[in-house]
Order: sequence, then structure tokens, then C-alpha cells
Amino acid sequence: MLTDEIAGDPITNQRWVRSSLRNLSSKLKAEGHQACTHTVARLLRKIGYSLQVNKKKQAGAQHPDRDKQFRYIASLKAQFLDECLPVISIDTKKKELIGNYRREGRSWRKKAREVESYFASHAQCVAVPFGIYDLGKNTGYVTVGISHNTAEFAANCLVSWWQRYGRSAYPMCDRLLILADGGGGNGYNLRSWKKDLQDKLCDGLGLTVTLSHYPPGCSKWNPVEYRLFSHISMNWAGRPLTDLNTMLAFIRGTRTIGGLNVEAHLDQEIYRKGRKVTNRQLKALALSPHETCPNWNYTLTPRQSIIL
Repeated sequence: MLTDEIAGDPITNQRWVRSSLRNLSSKLKAEGHQACTHTVARLLRKIGYSLQVNKKKQAGAQHPDRDKQFRYIASLKAQFLDECLPVISIDTKKKELIGNYRREGRSWRKKAREVESYFASHAQCVAVPFGIYDLGKNTGYVTVGISHNTAEFAANCLVSWWQRYGRSAYPMCDRLLILADGGGGNGYNLRSWKKDLQDKLCDGLGLTVTLSHYPPGCSKWNPVEYRLFSHISMNWAGRPLTDLNTMLAFIRGTRTIGGLNVEAHLDQEIYRKGRKVTNRQLKALALSPHETCPNWNYTLTPRQSIIL
């Protein structure tokens, strides 16, 4: 009877059943076999089946320069850290609905908290957390925006980090290395991202900025993901983000036994999408692609002397 119900992987021995236990029980009954759902489940386990969840195997084909880029990132990190220069990892965490909404995870309570259904239109706002993780000092800085995840937002977060913390932490520094994913508001092929870095960080602050992007499908190797965002997610697991102050408090309260400290700030500016950068503006940038994987590695330098 299971002949038409079984599917499987032609390469491995993995097999699965399409119908539910209730449907299988009904089909057995129609053929004259009395078997409740518990009996069907027991029989399936006996022949090697069990309840399974989906498992990610591989995020598409690997880029041919993947390993070369990882080795290059490692060499850049070692070079900057040896010279006591800042190495920061950046990314935007997933957007969060602000309100009394259910969150994944569990928390210790005497009684389960009642939350609202997921209707985004009822939320106070949608928060956009942009994270900066300092590899050398094991510190995190999160800017929570309430607008769009744009290149301008990402660049302003970096400016805020430098003015609030970076300048005092690295008083003699005029260079930094930024590790980033390949997409989003800080994508390697995003013109507005490069222009905003040039205008705001290089020309505005007098910094020489080296960018190194992780290959496609490799965001989980970006340090900000597993050294900052993962701990923030655990800290607020199962607890609704009822308002922006609550969200900021959870971020600031994130600590680890390894000494991680996290600061958080709110950015209420509204950022517009769809900004265009002309070919002329792009050519005017003081941008130098590296010899190794030039699309993913480049340096921007100040176009004029800046008095700090």
C-alpha cells in the first residue's frame, strides 16, 4: 500500500512518506486492515521511518574563488590586527516587529505570556538592527533603525560607531578593515554603498577604508553573525519586543563569559530607497580594487586632507 506514498533521494538511502498517519490509517481501513494512527506510527518506525524536519544541505554551487577569498580575508585580518588597526565585521540582522508579538525560543515564567497574532500592520514599527562587531576588542555596537536597510543607513551606522567609540578606542588610527556580506545595503556591487563610504567615512572622517566581502552563500562565516547576533537572539529568546526601548535594553544587556559587551543606539532617520549613482560619480571615487578578487576587495581613500 505504501508503494505510491514513498519518495526518496536517488543518491542516498533517505526515504519519506507523503501522507499523514491519519490518511494512512484510513487507507488501511478501506483495504480491510484495522490500524489506528499509533499503530501506523509504530509500524513506520519499525521499518526505519521517523519524524524529521527539513535540513539545509548546501546553498547552491560554490563560487570558484570561494577558498581564495577566505584565505585573503584571513591574511587581511592578521595584517590589520598585528598593526593594532580596527577590524570590524558588519551586517544587518533580520527585521523585527515591535509590539506584543510571539518570539521564537522559551523563557522562564510561571505562566505563558499571551501575545498578539502576526499582523504587521498592527505593529508599532519594524526595527532594522545594524550590527558592528570589533574583532580585536570583542565589543559589539548595534544601531536600531526604523526605516529601510539602505547603503546610507549602513554608512551612517559606521560614522556613528567611529564618532562614539572607534575614535577613542583607536586614537592614532587612520585605517580600518571592514568585513561584510556580499548583498544587502552593503553589497559589493552596490554603487551607493561605495559612494556613501567615500563621502561619509573617507572624505568626512579622513579614514582609509578597506572592504572585504564574503563570497555568496557564506554569511554564516561573517563574525558578526556568530559572535554578536547569535548572543543577542539568545538574550531575548521567547520575550516580546514590546517597544524600542525594550529592544535596546535586551541588546545592551547581552553579555558572554568571553567578555562580550554590546552598546545600542536608536536611529530615527527616514532613509529613501532607489538612490542612483551615475557613472561620473562612480569614477570620481578614490577606489582601488585589489589584485585578489577585485570585485570583493577594494580600498577607498580620502580625496582631500581632513582636519579631525
